[in-house]
Amino acid sequence: MNPDLVHSLNSLRILSVDMISYAKSGHPGICLGAAPIVYSTYVNNMMINPSDPKWPNRDRFVMSAGHGSALLYAMLFMAGYDISIDDLVDFRHIGSKTPGHPEYGVTPGVETSTGPLGQGLATAVGMAMAEKYLAAIIEEEVPKQKLINYYIYCLVSDGDLMEGIANEAASIAGNLALDNLIVLYDSNDVTLDGALKKASNENIIQKFITLGWEVDYVSEGNDTREIDKAIIRAKMNKKPTLIEIKTVLGRGSYHEGSNLVHGKPLSKEDMINLRKKYNIPTNTMEITQNAVKYVRNTINARYKEAYKGWQKYFEALKNNNPSDNLKKILEFIETGEVNIPFNSSNFKIQNNYSEELRESNSKMLNIISERTKFFMGGSADLATSCHTQLLKEIDFSRKERKGRNINFGVREHAMGAILNGITLSGFRTFGSTFLVFADYLKPAIRMSALMNLPVTYIFTHDSINVGQDGPSHEPVEQLAMLRTIPNLTVFRPADINEVIGCWDFILNNKKPVALVLAKDEAHILDGTSGEKTKRGGYIVRKEVQKLDAVLVSTGIDLTTTYLISEELRSKGIDTRLVSMPSLDLFLKESKEYQEEIIPANVKVITLEASATLPWYRIASSNCAIGIDEFGYSGTKDDVLVKMNFDYDSLYKKVLENIKNNK
Repeated sequence: MNPDLVHSLNSLRILSVDMISYAKSGHPGICLGAAPIVYSTYVNNMMINPSDPKWPNRDRFVMSAGHGSALLYAMLFMAGYDISIDDLVDFRHIGSKTPGHPEYGVTPGVETSTGPLGQGLATAVGMAMAEKYLAAIIEEEVPKQKLINYYIYCLVSDGDLMEGIANEAASIAGNLALDNLIVLYDSNDVTLDGALKKASNENIIQKFITLGWEVDYVSEGNDTREIDKAIIRAKMNKKPTLIEIKTVLGRGSYHEGSNLVHGKPLSKEDMINLRKKYNIPTNTMEITQNAVKYVRNTINARYKEAYKGWQKYFEALKNNNPSDNLKKILEFIETGEVNIPFNSSNFKIQNNYSEELRESNSKMLNIISERTKFFMGGSADLATSCHTQLLKEIDFSRKERKGRNINFGVREHAMGAILNGITLSGFRTFGSTFLVFADYLKPAIRMSALMNLPVTYIFTHDSINVGQDGPSHEPVEQLAMLRTIPNLTVFRPADINEVIGCWDFILNNKKPVALVLAKDEAHILDGTSGEKTKRGGYIVRKEVQKLDAVLVSTGIDLTTTYLISEELRSKGIDTRLVSMPSLDLFLKESKEYQEEIIPANVKVITLEASATLPWYRIASSNCAIGIDEFGYSGTKDDVLVKMNFDYDSLYKKVLENIKNNK
């Protein structure tokens, strides 16, 4: 091989393990074993411009095996991204550009946060879908367009492919024939606890063939020429491609090929040994100018003309009297922004309006989809139950890339991560399933929140009211779980007014949201407000004279609480009714606003058909009325009676709590 290539590749290896030694923390095994894969991808194959890391038509690289972050950071530095040696020295330190696992928005060139194994692969599938959709809608306006045609590369480990989400995502990618997705499998037969065969004996190649992929095999993972050839072959395929590359974990170290080199820094003696083996006589955290220069010159020679040509092509399209549709697409590509006009005050709903909230939400989804082409989503095989079909749109498929309805199948976990990938590509997205299945989605929701991605998770069938499906389908603890996720806004609206208010917040903020909806029919309530919904909590009905208690409720339970409030008033007990569609938004309001809605030193009773734990933040002692046990199978009314959550039982509980205040 070219001696300059060999020197720069080995410099990449040593620099990345130096980072780990200097930080006294990290994973050196993958850095030594998989360096040729990352090197070949970046230096010889990817179309990127390190000086313009957000170039819309750049190839994307996803380090799904996020424990290899040191290798990725060292490669990005050598490639010429805005990362310095000092940044590499700060590896795994607070506030650095080089955190322990890759984080979106922190490090130039990092396309998504990774670390939880399998998440990166599924996110890469979403990125591939986004590219296909965007290219297809441009093609409608510009036949044989050359504006969007990038690839997504994803490095996976044995651990990634063992996670269930990987199988879900790979199945979707194969079914959709995403030929712009190239997965590089660092196959070293070792996991943290030892030999891979202790836990898995799968034929990965046969498995991926069955899932609808093309596969390739590189027997010597240290040979960048063979890796390059495999990538070139992959670009000719009509399906997604998995390239299994046999590597040696910790190649060259004293413990190569064993789990001892996986997750802890190498000894000083081993680092000396490696420098000799790879002929890199630098000091710790040093790299030769020749190594960096060779990498940057090679990348520059490949992208320079293509990048300039793309810029000219883009400007020509912009200046050639584009259609309104093309103009909007070009604006989206240039800015990466999706502006969807939506204001809850523009909606006027009749006072006698009544319908299921999932149907109210369906109306909003379809109104939004008519206002922009950059809004898409789907369901985990429950669109007909969740009412989340975009009625005027077609399905996204291998034959029809312009579809905006995504059939994820019964694959909730992959659905969430794929939505993250599509959203990272600039789109606004949604995904739906029953609330009880939010647990299947939780890791992906957490990644949405960690990256602050505006993904909207729509959960229907939100309480024990589903009745005859039984306790396995009756959510109890899921709302509490969602409310514990930092940076996730959780809404449980009471009627169509509040559903509209939720979407006002969603579309005018770039934040992840869980929208929780009842299956039940909801009558519009006097006093509800879309505009006030955005503050999390507000007064629906004030007391007349003396305030005896504040009743706080959410969702369909607000209707029951409203009726209880009326009956109490008829008996001389004066209560204030507060709707709390978003507990977290309310708690972010000023202390003055919170006390304006819920005065201090007043009995506060909360009522929600869910776990009571979150409500102790505002409820008076022993005044959180909810459900802290699993349900039963039976008719809705029988289940409510059995669980003491029917109207009569709730009225008695509220009355007892108020009387205990006197």
